[in-house]
Amino acid sequence: MNKKLLKILLPVSVVILGSIIIFIFIKPNSLSENDNINTMRIDDLNNERSKEWVFFTDRVMGGRSSGSLSIKEESGIKFYRMTGDVSTENNGGFIQFRTNLNRNLLLDKNFEGISLMVRGNNENYNIHIRTGSTFLPWQYYSATFFADENWAQIRIPFSTFERSNFYQSKTFKDSDIRTLGIVAYGKDYFADIDIGIIEFY
Repeated sequence: MNKKLLKILLPVSVVILGSIIIFIFIKPNSLSENDNINTMRIDDLNNERSKEWVFFTDRVMGGRSSGSLSIKEESGIKFYRMTGDVSTENNGGFIQFRTNLNRNLLLDKNFEGISLMVRGNNENYNIHIRTGSTFLPWQYYSATFFADENWAQIRIPFSTFERSNFYQSKTFKDSDIRTLGIVAYGKDYFADIDIGIIEFY
């Protein structure tokens, strides 16, 4: 194998291997229905579900971003806090935390979108969704939201998510969803975002 071909194949192999390792160590998140039959609670941080979220950065593919995920509490209310330096150096550019979802609990629900309680540092963030047909690291559906300094509930319809590659299906159903990620992505900046209750609606 010549050196030029090896230089092309090695980074791709590292990315695929890193994605497989991450997928193996993420446990399926068991959604629970709340009192409103039109919504389904993904996480409210009251049942140890935090252990099923995995934080990782672009370092799995050779990038230079760094950060951390923690659980905070204010006035008796718990929330996730993700902070870190996002760097596009060395073809990087993200930090994120992600969980697997239990497909069986999404069957025949016909949810329209995702709802989040968010607060941040006046920056844009992303939600990345993967389905059964987006198994490679660069395949996902993405929606952008703005997080300012005050807590706010945002609702993002699944219909507004954009595919990362043209060969993916343009749309997906709630029962297609396999993973959900909160992502700081795409530019050099300091990320600081709080995430509270997460629901499908």
